[in-house]
Amino acid sequence: MKVHQAEIVISAVSPKQYPESDLPEIALAGRSNVGKSSFINTLINRKNLARTSGKPGKTQTLNFYLIENALHFVDVPGYGYAKVSKTERAKWGEMIETYITSRKQLKAVVSLVDARHEPSTEDVQMYEFLKYYGIPVIVVATKIDKIPRGKWNKHTSVIKKKLDFDPKDTFILFSSETKQGKEEAWKAIEKMIKEDKV
Repeated sequence: MKVHQAEIVISAVSPKQYPESDLPEIALAGRSNVGKSSFINTLINRKNLARTSGKPGKTQTLNFYLIENALHFVDVPGYGYAKVSKTERAKWGEMIETYITSRKQLKAVVSLVDARHEPSTEDVQMYEFLKYYGIPVIVVATKIDKIPRGKWNKHTSVIKKKLDFDPKDTFILFSSETKQGKEEAWKAIEKMIKEDKV
């Protein structure tokens, strides 16, 4: 998709604040510092529509971005950030769960993991949660530019093994620095949206 228009339309914390629209939605989930904002900005050709922050854990709401009047990206709060209190984390968890399990416009979740490390317990839990609810998943391994190309296969195997990755799901190596995986990510997202229309 060639993106010329993208804007944040609302930051929501509960269903009554979600946009009243039938447009398909793609949610983005991942650890606080996995590079979600950079992923969004790369896909929509913007430097900073999604605010990247030196402080992980900044996103505390569901941020709905309208893309080309055709779909919404929904950025959900990053998980696994230690400086947030347990109650706050539980609140986010509930907010994410409510959205993911009840939103009929949700077509798929892009689950972002850091390509450099084995997926965390939370990464595994998120993937299992999505599989349990039968929600289509696109796993995106970010920061691939930080790994020598010769080791990409090894890192891919480690991630897939830890997640118990379902080969029916899409797996993409991604870098916001080199734009590696950008086209592939759009292809996967567009496929999810089209499949739903069939």
